[in-house]
Amino acid sequence: MKKSKLLSLVLTASLSLTLLAGCGNSGKDSQTDTNPPEEKEDAAPSQADTEKETETSQADAESPAKGEDAESKYAGEDPLKITVYYSDNSTLPFKEDWLTVKTMEEKYNVDVSWEIIPIADYNTKVSLALNTGTNAPDVVLYQTTTGENASLALNGALVPISDYEQWIPNFTERVKEFGLEDAVEAKKLQDGKLYYMPSLTDKPFYDGGLILRQDFLEAKGLSEPKTFDDLYGILKAYKEENPDSYPLTILAGPRVLYRMTMPSFGISVGKNGSSGTNVLSWDYTNNEYFAAATSDELKEYLAFFHKLYEEGLLDPEMADPIDSDTWSQKMATGYSCATYAYYDQIGGVESAAAQEGFKLQMYAPLAGPSGAHHQPKSSLGSGIMFPAATAKRDDFERIVRTIDAMFFSEEAAKIWCLGVEGQTYTEDGGTITYSDEILNAADGVYKYMQVQYGCGSDVTQMVWYNAREMTKYDENYAKINEQVAAMDTAIQDIPPSVNFDDLQAEDASSLQTPLADNLEVWLDGFLTGTKSLETDWDAYVGEMNNLQIESFCQMYNDALK
Repeated sequence: MKKSKLLSLVLTASLSLTLLAGCGNSGKDSQTDTNPPEEKEDAAPSQADTEKETETSQADAESPAKGEDAESKYAGEDPLKITVYYSDNSTLPFKEDWLTVKTMEEKYNVDVSWEIIPIADYNTKVSLALNTGTNAPDVVLYQTTTGENASLALNGALVPISDYEQWIPNFTERVKEFGLEDAVEAKKLQDGKLYYMPSLTDKPFYDGGLILRQDFLEAKGLSEPKTFDDLYGILKAYKEENPDSYPLTILAGPRVLYRMTMPSFGISVGKNGSSGTNVLSWDYTNNEYFAAATSDELKEYLAFFHKLYEEGLLDPEMADPIDSDTWSQKMATGYSCATYAYYDQIGGVESAAAQEGFKLQMYAPLAGPSGAHHQPKSSLGSGIMFPAATAKRDDFERIVRTIDAMFFSEEAAKIWCLGVEGQTYTEDGGTITYSDEILNAADGVYKYMQVQYGCGSDVTQMVWYNAREMTKYDENYAKINEQVAAMDTAIQDIPPSVNFDDLQAEDASSLQTPLADNLEVWLDGFLTGTKSLETDWDAYVGEMNNLQIESFCQMYNDALK
């Protein structure tokens, strides 16, 4: 990597940290390294070094092996020692003694040093590690090559995993099995190389959305909500009967609300925006990006949810992440009657409720100004990448082969989803039966398996079979998914990725960070009313224009041509 490019990327990461520290995030959500690692000119290999290593690896690579390649290939050797970054979510805190984790480490003879990083700090930590090359792990989970990572990859900070295709036979087999060759091909960057192994799903499913007190609707003779206006009416009715309540609460924080509700208003922005740009959204009619962060659509969206906040219908504590225990208590005690969360969490709330007849139901996406849409989904999700320094290890081939088998082999896919046969489930003629302990769990099958065994974690499960996942749910859930599947574009496709060259990627990254940080500050202000949509909106748009949001948008649209 050229020194100027490395310095530019380090400055970008430093700017990101500075802005994050000044954005009013709570202490538990922001984490600033007060002693950042020293910048080293040789922290990451040069492009020439990477290409040289690639040529050598391709020349020396063996023919692709099938199945559990790594398990047999390295049997009898000393355990492979690797460090892995893990994005930790308070709703599913990582446990090193999870059955899935211990089984994988033993099965593939690997000693993993897990570095557990709160999800709010994860991208910043990954960015610093890749920019500086200092203390980078061997493996990074739960990442893609959108945004800054694309620039980093093209500047040599990541291993081009497509150069080592012979070492990832299981990933290749699963891609072919799901018919995702074209989708994976589209994830290659402008140099024609793939820099991460995405998670793979055969059929996207509707796993979370609006959850309401069905018993309240039935008692008041209220109909199932179809629109956001319907939801407003239900929340008002609950508030009138329970004046001290805040009818709508949110699991984890605003990012969950935004990603599940914004699409019905024609946008998807913020930390979990579907485009990965934070501030742009995809126009599904004109097939182009637009500056959603300064759009009338966003203004209309914020006006609706500010109305809920102002009228005491939206939980004021949602501005900060709400942990799962607090969220569950809010719902179970009647503090709230509605939420945006996941179906697998319904059982735990219902079992904790003392009120007789308490019953929750999840509903299909509500219609807004742009129709009824849920968060866009793709058959490819966040996955696994290797920092460039990993390729310098003498056992690099073993690392890649082991990670491939550990996350993408047929047997590994079953373990990360179902646990261990004979302990968590049995299978007879293709029919899966869970243990009595799991079937009788108050939290429900899916959530109990996540929390107790680590099954079904987005961070570690890389292969998702829809039919297999459905075995963890009840008939009601299957019916909801049928209803959503019958709706027109309820779950839209993820916006297309763009292929920047390394300089374009650097430029895009340098624009994205300040735009994204500024957006988060103003979103909070408009939602809570500390900023007025009537008197402050123009000033906000002016700030975003000064930060070159239109130029940023144009870069993305030009790259599509």
